[in-house]
Amino acid sequence: MTTKNLLAAGLCLISALGFSSCSKEGESVTKSDEVSQEVLSQIKQLGFTTQGATAVEGGYVVEGDIFLSQQDLANPSPVTLMRVGAEEQYRTTNLVNTGAGRNITISVSTALPAAYVTATDELIRRYNAENLTLTMSRVSSGGNITLAQAPKSARYLASAGFPTSTGNPHNQVLINSGAIGTANPTTYIATILAHEVGHCIGFRHTDYMDRSYSCGGSVSNEGASTVGAILIPGTPAAADPNSFMLACIGSGVNRPFNANDVIALKTVY
Repeated sequence: MTTKNLLAAGLCLISALGFSSCSKEGESVTKSDEVSQEVLSQIKQLGFTTQGATAVEGGYVVEGDIFLSQQDLANPSPVTLMRVGAEEQYRTTNLVNTGAGRNITISVSTALPAAYVTATDELIRRYNAENLTLTMSRVSSGGNITLAQAPKSARYLASAGFPTSTGNPHNQVLINSGAIGTANPTTYIATILAHEVGHCIGFRHTDYMDRSYSCGGSVSNEGASTVGAILIPGTPAAADPNSFMLACIGSGVNRPFNANDVIALKTVY
């Protein structure tokens, strides 16, 4: 198996970039003393795996690229699991409220290299090509979703959260551009960013029931958590090796939306 990046929503680089192992999309590997046992217990109670949990500004990154704030940990809600499966595509309980149609704006921090503007334009093109009730456009600042530079101390490639209970997308994707680099902005980087924006609008990993499918290693169930894991009708029960929402992806790989991704996108939006 080739070197992997856990895409944000999950990529993790191995030795070449100093990441020792893959943890969910996330890209994150943490020392055991970075997160207290109390917090690990809270994360577990929310239904997320604690393996690879890492402390970041304002909260924690779990399962490789999912951001949990201090408020998320302090105010847990009942876990909602609609169905347990193997490789189907899943969404969260909360989705973006689109009504008859809604445009989501995305801005790119000037702290990120120009390649990330190019990659953002490509991810927007990919979503808009599907003629969803949710469209996207890039703005110079103040977007509904801001792509920002991760702290220099970040042990992940990228991280994002899920939609709010008020029907808005998660408002930020943090990107470790030093680890990802600037090569292949319209393919590899665009795939990573499309994946993270996928989390922002409510998509979970296609292989959340068993991350080992795309990441290798032992069987690992990410858990339903309080955000829910609801099967998207029409998506396959069999393995789907090319979904853009798989937890892991090989370095340099391009994953445009495949046929099952399109079904999932059109069903939800």
